[in-house]
Amino acid sequence: MTDLPPGPAGAASARSNRSWLALRILLAGLIAAHGWARLLTGGVVPFGGWLQSQGIPPGPVIAAAITAVEILGSVLFAAGRLVFPLSLGFAGIYIVGIFLVHLPEGWLVVGLGRNGAEYSVLLVACLILVGLQHRSPRGASK
Repeated sequence: MTDLPPGPAGAASARSNRSWLALRILLAGLIAAHGWARLLTGGVVPFGGWLQSQGIPPGPVIAAAITAVEILGSVLFAAGRLVFPLSLGFAGIYIVGIFLVHLPEGWLVVGLGRNGAEYSVLLVACLILVGLQHRSPRGASK
């Protein structure tokens, strides 16, 4: 962590850094759960078949790639590595999922609906915001 100025501004900055870290780790856990659940329950092949049935010819390859990215990428994401590109990649995966799976079911996930888009929209928004927090300023070298 960087040196923080003394006083209230430094405390607020430290609190903000801890909050972004907590959100990034929480998101990594949720993303990892997607991939691990699919892998451990034998869902990769059915997911690939479903993608293929939706007109996506390399469905099985895409399903395996998404699963691998969710499992391996979430570790890097939690560790603070490649956060900006991973956040965009994860958001892209879940945006496609919103349109292919969740929006046809409506907005609500539970209660008045089932399997709707609200959770995925929140996940995408959080991923984009965390990614923007980790984006290098233009022209800055790291």
